[in-house]
Amino acid sequence: MPKQKSHSGTKKRFWLTSTGKVKRPHGGKNHKAETKNRKRKRNLRQNTLVSSTQESTVKSMIPYKG
Repeated sequence: MPKQKSHSGTKKRFWLTSTGKVKRPHGGKNHKAETKNRKRKRNLRQNTLVSSTQESTVKSMIPYKG
């Protein structure tokens, strides 16, 4: 059986934690940043977890990562 291909965009943007959850960065930090206040931009720097409904989709796109 052939190996499954990883999705190139997904493997750059998502990574797995040791417990198997999927982490992702926040979007919306760069474009039109001057209209966002300092606290909002600071909070967007933190990473967050992918929702449980999308987690299986992302994991299937990066089968060999983690």
